[in-house]
Amino acid sequence: MARPRKPLLSRERIVTAALALIDEEGLQALSTRRLAAELGVSGPSLYNHFTTKDEILDAAADMVIAKVDVSGFGPDGDWRRGLTEWARSYRAALAAHPNFVPFLAQGPGRRPAGLKMADAAFGGMVEAGWPPAQATKVCAMVRYFVAGSALGSFARGFVDDAAAYDPADYPHLGQAHLLAEHQQQVDEGAFESGLRALVDGLALQHQPVS
Repeated sequence: MARPRKPLLSRERIVTAALALIDEEGLQALSTRRLAAELGVSGPSLYNHFTTKDEILDAAADMVIAKVDVSGFGPDGDWRRGLTEWARSYRAALAAHPNFVPFLAQGPGRRPAGLKMADAAFGGMVEAGWPPAQATKVCAMVRYFVAGSALGSFARGFVDDAAAYDPADYPHLGQAHLLAEHQQQVDEGAFESGLRALVDGLALQHQPVS
């Protein structure tokens, strides 16, 4: 029997399948046995590319974070633009894989794409005149804010049944049943408002180092 022209497996195919499984069923669903079954191969075949499940998770995390745009931290030193564009791109990348956010929120570890993102953001802030200690805190703040925003939907946290919000018990939630219907508007509006407040607040305390 002739060999296939293309190998049955590649690192990219394995990682893509792992992300799809996590997106559909959650982090707990991922195992090398289940992943091999999804790919239609034997379990040991995966070990030609990855030694452990953790290596697969790290590669999947790098695939997601590699999509984050940090080009806003340019030579012009406009940290506001850099921070804003980074946060928006970061949220978009994470929001595409909400089940994976708890793992991504742990930080870059030794993952190249994660480290490059952290280096670009931190470096951009320092080059714009932020003291290194403050730049570290700002980058941490953005990560907390973005991860929380991407983890779930505020609007979907309320059911669309008006009867669930009896005015006798919840006098201020008379319109809460309408939130789910406007999920995108509510969630994206909240993120943009929070991001603007964050950047404006930082601008008030920014004192460039000389």
